[in-house]
Amino acid sequence: MSATVRTGDTISVHYTGRFEDGNVFDSSRNRAPLKFTVGAGQLIKGFDDAVIGMAQGEKKTVHIGPDEGYGQRNDALVFDFPMADVPEGMHIELGMMLQLRDDRGNPVPAVVTALNGETITMDCNHPLAGRQLVFDIEVIETGLAPDLSCDGGSCETCCSGCEH
Repeated sequence: MSATVRTGDTISVHYTGRFEDGNVFDSSRNRAPLKFTVGAGQLIKGFDDAVIGMAQGEKKTVHIGPDEGYGQRNDALVFDFPMADVPEGMHIELGMMLQLRDDRGNPVPAVVTALNGETITMDCNHPLAGRQLVFDIEVIETGLAPDLSCDGGSCETCCSGCEH
């Protein structure tokens, strides 16, 4: 176990993610700490970079812009879908999250942002894309063994999902 966190270390942290106006969008405080391997691409780059050099028990607040977070919003990821192509019996509502597939068959989440009679407007941008984020981070434990696979396929975290 190193004295300070380095790339490649597996650690656990508690975090609270909020917008600049103070509104919280996610927190680990009421659940188990988030365990991840630093620099393995499991979290957004800004979060990964923020923990480097921290020690067990240390706390810090970091501001992460879109380029180190979830990227800039991309208008090309907002599109209209013909209402006629919605499967029969499927009820679509504003704000509904749908699971689409890209041309390789990979899942792509989309949010219904408008119902326009003949079309549905969907947004495939990450909900935090284009946002300035503030994270309060506390390193809980260092020197952990990395997870080699998803536990039952459920390894969703605040900042990323499993890529397996």
